Amino acid sequence: MARKTRLKTRMILTLALVSALQTALIGGVAGYYLSESLYSEIGQRALMVAKTVAAAPSVIAGIQQHDTEALNRLASTMAATNEALFIVIGDHRAIRLAHPSPDRIGKSMADDDGDDGGEALKNGRGYVSRAVGTLGDTVRGKAPVFAPATGEIIGIVSVGYSVAQVGNTIQRYKFVFYGIVGLMLLVSILVAVVIAGRFKREIFGLEPEEIARLFEERNATLQSVREGIIAVNRDGIITTVNRAALETLGFDNGTSLVGRPIHEVLPDSDLLSVLKTGTPDFDREVWLRNRQMVVNRLPVRQGDEAIGVVASFRLRDELDHVSQQLTRIQQYADTLRSQTHEYSNKLHTIAGLIQIGAHDDALSLIGRETSDHQSLIHLLLEAVPDPVIAGCLLGKYNRAREMGLHLDIDSGSQMSDIPDAMPRDQLVSVLGNLIDNALEATRQHAGEGGRVTLSMTDLGQELIFEVDDQGAGVGEGERDRIFEKGVTSKQGTSKQHGYGLYLVRQFLERWGGSITVESLPDVGSRFTLYLPKVPEPRSAH
Repeated sequence: MARKTRLKTRMILTLALVSALQTALIGGVAGYYLSESLYSEIGQRALMVAKTVAAAPSVIAGIQQHDTEALNRLASTMAATNEALFIVIGDHRAIRLAHPSPDRIGKSMADDDGDDGGEALKNGRGYVSRAVGTLGDTVRGKAPVFAPATGEIIGIVSVGYSVAQVGNTIQRYKFVFYGIVGLMLLVSILVAVVIAGRFKREIFGLEPEEIARLFEERNATLQSVREGIIAVNRDGIITTVNRAALETLGFDNGTSLVGRPIHEVLPDSDLLSVLKTGTPDFDREVWLRNRQMVVNRLPVRQGDEAIGVVASFRLRDELDHVSQQLTRIQQYADTLRSQTHEYSNKLHTIAGLIQIGAHDDALSLIGRETSDHQSLIHLLLEAVPDPVIAGCLLGKYNRAREMGLHLDIDSGSQMSDIPDAMPRDQLVSVLGNLIDNALEATRQHAGEGGRVTLSMTDLGQELIFEVDDQGAGVGEGERDRIFEKGVTSKQGTSKQHGYGLYLVRQFLERWGGSITVESLPDVGSRFTLYLPKVPEPRSAH
């Protein structure tokens, strides 16, 4: 049944019940102490009146003379003056000399409550007692009467206040007190309503069962995501980590990272800078724990304030694998398209030669084409065993012929010692961009028949690629600028150009390579690419 009650109602009832119990407890304890305090106060008042009466000269004289009539008048007057129920006066043997009931005069005070006043008569000290006597339940103050000359105890005075009088006083106090307590209970209920409403708004109107279900769904979602996910709070403390994050970062599955500062776990992480700036960061390539990753960072906001950051990341190798497959497909498609176009033209030419009877020329053209392709294929098989790189070069060779240009690959080239760790798709992208730029520059400046030369070597500790073109050359002031994003020397190009050399530089920064640009003696430029066989990244963003 409790599950069917809404959270706000449950909170109000719970807080109201707690407030009621607290108020009742406080009221009971306070009422008890109030009663005890009033009894004590009235007892002290009775004792003080008793001492005052005992010190009165007329009372002392009346006791010494056993003047019961005068003592009764004095006791009655003083009782009325001090709002006491009674004032009883006795001699040194506790025999009554004054009492509201005349029939009690001359009798022992002990027959009333069993108290013969010994504490006052024997020890000379006043005291307070409570007893039920002939006049009812009373609080009494008793004090000895001393002779002025000798200091001898000559009598006793007992002043009593009715417990009913005390009860009436207590009830008046309790009425006010319980009124205040009731008001406090009402205020507590109103506060409970406000707190419950505020709490409900803070949790977006969700019920506890819904929050628990969402929490379980959130955990399941985090663990099902193949990307690593880490979240930190505003203090840079890790609050969330999924299994993929532990695996990606190289931690054991049982490692607990929650509660640890992010700078201790990942010193090179930029999560705190994102927390400080509040600016999202997408598709950033970084090195974490000696692993290259692609990271997305998104601040968590509460209003205008960033209260945390969530980062998702994945090994670059996984993305490289997908990119490599796409690159191969693209290379194969480009090669087939170029070959189809070129061979279509060649077949038309051969068909025309046969039709006009120029059989020798047709055979010569067929032999020349076969010889050129066989020479290139043989060179690639010998010099470049890697099929991805060889396929790229064959595609660029056919692309050059389609453009009316020549791509010459140095017969002394050798590129067989490419490290396994080097991502082939990125190497193909870098090499392809350099060749494409050289072909475009050569076509614009030299026109049809222009040549681009490629030479490669893997001797030593570096892979070296040289690409020579017959373009207009690159001035010294432009040699650094051409590697910036969006900068291009192509004429009449769209905004989609100007990214090839920028991507080359990005790869070089990640791998630790370098590139030089120089002008050739006659015409054109030479781009020389140096890639270490062991990566030496110079920057980790």
